[in-house]
Amino acid sequence: MVDHPPFHEIVFRVRYAETDQMGFVHHSNYPVYFEMGRTEMLRTTGLDYKTVEEQGFLLVIAKLTCRFIQPAKYDDELKLRTSIKRITYVRIEHKYELYRGDDLICEGETTLACVDRDGALTRLPPELGPTS
Repeated sequence: MVDHPPFHEIVFRVRYAETDQMGFVHHSNYPVYFEMGRTEMLRTTGLDYKTVEEQGFLLVIAKLTCRFIQPAKYDDELKLRTSIKRITYVRIEHKYELYRGDDLICEGETTLACVDRDGALTRLPPELGPTS
């Protein structure tokens, strides 16, 4: 199993194309931000999604929650903190906290399920699964 850091942070700016007519980040972009966070968190362990998929393991979203606290706007600099809540033999649960400065503006969670190419639930690869 890879050694996952307790959390991982990325910083990025809101692009114009991510906003709606009111100048706020459209709600459909938050899951994309979450994906950026977990992808980069995995990369810090020396693995990446491409390699995992080439081995025949697909990680699909089984559950997604998002709680909006304050809107993000065009050109805001945001910090996304991603952490792992739990890993089972077939699932990985992530937690996300999105900040503008010191203000928490959004929080969410995802559950990823590991499936094979036919969509059947399968054990996570040994590098990602629990140690016991």
